[in-house]
Amino acid sequence: MKNRLRCAALPLILSGATILYPSSSFTEEEELGISWHNGSELHIEGRPWPIEELKSHYDRLPAKAEKIVRNHVWHLSRTSAGMACRFNTDATEISIKYTLGNKALALPHMPATGVSGVDLYALDSDGAWKWVSCSKPNGVKMVHKITGIDPGMRSYMAYFPLRNSLLDISFGVPKGKSFLPVAPRKDKPIVFYGTSITHGACASRPGMSHVAILGRRFDRPVINLGFAGNGTMDPEVGALLAELDAAVYIVDCLPNMNGDQVAERTEPLVKQLRQARPRTPIILVEDRSFTNSWLFKSLRDHHEKSRSALVQAYDKLVISGVENLFYLAGDHLLGHDTEGATDGSHPSDLGFLRQANAFEPVLRQALETQ
Repeated sequence: MKNRLRCAALPLILSGATILYPSSSFTEEEELGISWHNGSELHIEGRPWPIEELKSHYDRLPAKAEKIVRNHVWHLSRTSAGMACRFNTDATEISIKYTLGNKALALPHMPATGVSGVDLYALDSDGAWKWVSCSKPNGVKMVHKITGIDPGMRSYMAYFPLRNSLLDISFGVPKGKSFLPVAPRKDKPIVFYGTSITHGACASRPGMSHVAILGRRFDRPVINLGFAGNGTMDPEVGALLAELDAAVYIVDCLPNMNGDQVAERTEPLVKQLRQARPRTPIILVEDRSFTNSWLFKSLRDHHEKSRSALVQAYDKLVISGVENLFYLAGDHLLGHDTEGATDGSHPSDLGFLRQANAFEPVLRQALETQ
């Protein structure tokens, strides 16, 4: 065992347990027994632009965007939020080896499992996606090993880190076991544009963001263009959004905007998208209510101003003849018991589940127009 580990603590080894090792911990013998499959060989869902247009393999905006969008947006676009890959295997052991681009593995209000973890799901016998395991990052080079899996061929989906950049990722199974990449789904993606909440703060793991939850519910690829603190309906981002052949656009930017900005930017963004995509549904989303706004008039006033501006813009757009435009109110997104957020603003896992429940009927209605 001492040859395997370079850390003081020994891993817990149980049937069905996940085992966390440093990336250099595999012995030569163990490495020889594993067949590794690099992410560059797999079909990546949630990556909006073709690989040849990217600066790095897991960027969310094309390389040309570096000179188009604001610096903060470009920097945040280097994270792998919303990306996932699917594969089929009959292996009873799966190893995930990956390298992160940022040493900051966690945020003060968001755990490393959400910021920097890789989150694995599998299809059960009824065709439902069920959680399997999530890595527990302790360094920029990671190996996460899952052992004791029930025998049988099944489909898996791995969600990539929400708030860290991903430089490289590989999936390993014992030699002799099948590993078959799954072709990308042909359905048009649901495209989300928004703030840190869309970006994934503060999900405990990547599969628990509302973007991921809705992707599983609708069995569709999703594209996450959430930019923490910078979802402000920028026309430069709008032009990039318009390049994407989406099933529906979800614009959820109000948490980063004030009423004046909403009044100024909503109509131009919708018209920009509509000019490029005449029939694609667009959903405008109000800001979630701060869970402590019941006690702070300044917060209630902020919500009132931004929501009033959004509904006025929506009404003008509808009157002007814009079709397939939908509206989602924000007051109920996190529930009404004040328990849906980590810090009053960013959803907890409970908040993300509630938010997905609120989005689902409007999203279903929008998709039915296609």
